[in-house]
Amino acid sequence: MQEYAPRARLATHEVTNQPPPPEDRDLLEDDLPMREALAREAPDWVAERLAPLGRDVGSEHVRALGEAANRHPPELRLFDRYGRRLDAVDYHPAYHELMHLAMDHGWHAVAWQEEGRGGHQAHVAALYLLTQAEPGFCCPVTMTHAAMPALRHSPSLHERWSPGLLHWDYDPRALPAERKTALTFGMAMTEKQGGSDVRANTTQATPVADGWRLNGHKWFCSAPMSDAFLTLAQTDDGLGCFLVPRFTPDGERNAIELQRLKDKCGNRANASAEIEYRDAWAEPLGEPGRGVATILSMVQQTRLDAATAPVAMMRQALSEAWRHVRARHAFGRCLAEQPLMRTLLADMALEVEAGVALTLRTARAFDGAARGDAHETALARLLPALAKYWHNKRAPGFLAEAMECLGGIGYVEESPLARLYREAPVNSIWEGSGNVICLDVLRVFGRHPEALTALRQELDAARGASSALDTAMQELVTRLEAPPDTLERQARWLTQRLAQCLQGALLLRHAPAEIGETFCRSRFIDASPVFGTLPADAPEAAILNRIQP
Repeated sequence: MQEYAPRARLATHEVTNQPPPPEDRDLLEDDLPMREALAREAPDWVAERLAPLGRDVGSEHVRALGEAANRHPPELRLFDRYGRRLDAVDYHPAYHELMHLAMDHGWHAVAWQEEGRGGHQAHVAALYLLTQAEPGFCCPVTMTHAAMPALRHSPSLHERWSPGLLHWDYDPRALPAERKTALTFGMAMTEKQGGSDVRANTTQATPVADGWRLNGHKWFCSAPMSDAFLTLAQTDDGLGCFLVPRFTPDGERNAIELQRLKDKCGNRANASAEIEYRDAWAEPLGEPGRGVATILSMVQQTRLDAATAPVAMMRQALSEAWRHVRARHAFGRCLAEQPLMRTLLADMALEVEAGVALTLRTARAFDGAARGDAHETALARLLPALAKYWHNKRAPGFLAEAMECLGGIGYVEESPLARLYREAPVNSIWEGSGNVICLDVLRVFGRHPEALTALRQELDAARGASSALDTAMQELVTRLEAPPDTLERQARWLTQRLAQCLQGALLLRHAPAEIGETFCRSRFIDASPVFGTLPADAPEAAILNRIQP
């Protein structure tokens, strides 16, 4: 990839008052909140293994790969030159190089290869770093990672497919699974008439002599070049979960027909397809008629990744804005020295610190659940929904503010901020939009009251450290006693406030005092829906110094 040195002297003028071109950086070493969270929530080996990735994703080379993969989206090839059906998607070489970066180092597999020993923290922290290279290619990494819990519902399928899922050698070729080492997984659940209401799905599964055959349409198929897909279809026993391989047992291409690729708002490096199963060969996964329960074990994993990505994008945007304002002057002063800009960026920095703390705490709950810890198991049922909902509600406004810090430069495509802004809505919509997530929080309370008990214990650990948090927690207790119909109408408020209270409690317990206290005061006393409204006496210098130490 050709690199060009910029010229400051042009024909009519010299370019001044702009930040220098970006250079190689170490995104983990520069990220104090993430390093502190890893030291607190994960074994030492996690940060050690992540160190090379932090340098890779901060390099100019990987940054250029992300831009190229986004600029050259996947292309659909339905037929070859002779008219034979291909149902293939062609990706830019930059996309494949990014996939190698993720999978050749095992970040899709680490949660299971080190399960209960820090594997989930390692996966989440790696995804946080990889997202800052390019969010779109992280979708197949997430799907492949998340398929493992669903495979465990069928010992025979787990035995056959898990070795490939855990292998570290990314192979983009369309070949039968037995002829490859590393494999990727996708998912296809959503249909036109149902959306999040997957029980309304109409795809039919019919038993035949050599397995099952699927017929029907899926409105969204994630990662359509995967080696296998998990999908839902109706059977005589109810909605079942099925594994649909890209190739049938006799080595023929399975009848998974790609109809079109979605022209999406963002997420352009990743292909999302409409597909049709036309007598596609499949194998049942999990108990008959229990497809939703089976697929939810995968969804729970993808939701944590969908909660992580917006925090990573906010961190990337904050770093870009901070780099700009420290080099740019306006109205006679450096932007980074102007009070209103400092207040805005300090407020945004608090949001990133809170997101990192909640994300890594949730990952630790997943590892604790793998060890059989009852408290952590209870938290693992609830925290992904809280984090997914709230982080994704904060990201679009955050990214818009970051663009404003750069002005017009931030609004054009050469800046990563335009790409991040277009990406912002996807993780809120994917795996349950806002209302669905909030209703799921209420369902967890109803079916697993121990989850709310565990969350209260986490909050009580910070009681007395901040009057603002104490008041907010007391209001939560009162609101949670409302009748069911009132709770449902207030589900968004409850989900937001539970997430914020846990963020505040984590920061009060583990971050410097000025971080936790300022976060709680700004989120629970005279809180504003926009960034940049911190208390007048907020310790902004101490907060800003943590952006890039």
